[in-house]
Amino acid sequence: MLSVDTFKMVVSSTPLISIDLIIKDSAGRVLLGKRSNRPAQGDWFVPGGRVLKDELLEAAYLRLLYNELGVSSAVKAKFIGVYQHFYSDNFSGSDFSTHYVVLAYQLSLDGECLNLPNEQHSEYRWFKKEELLNCEQVHCHTKWYFQSGKAADFNLV
Repeated sequence: MLSVDTFKMVVSSTPLISIDLIIKDSAGRVLLGKRSNRPAQGDWFVPGGRVLKDELLEAAYLRLLYNELGVSSAVKAKFIGVYQHFYSDNFSGSDFSTHYVVLAYQLSLDGECLNLPNEQHSEYRWFKKEELLNCEQVHCHTKWYFQSGKAADFNLV
């Protein structure tokens, strides 16, 4: 693990690579968590996280399945695309921005198989596509995955 000062220097100087997990249930709803941490604190957002230094993408995906969803086995996912997320704030609250290069994956899971932790999100909720697109508390970066012309059509109810 990097020290806080070193990580602040990294975030202020370079983009971070992350994986977003777009979880769809059998009813076609999408799982969102209310962010506890900066950036996007207080907004509804898809689960996900950073890829660590020297970590294979496949290993990062499996780690995030476990850390973000409590899923301990591999789940087949569809790669949706690469996105760029820009935030005016950062994890530390200091005066610099955060830039993520995001690899987005869609997968299907039902709520019964999830063991949702509370480290990154204070609560979780299943949203229908129209509901999340119309909710002001859903972060715009999450909405991008579902807006026409910005992402693949997930055929969500």
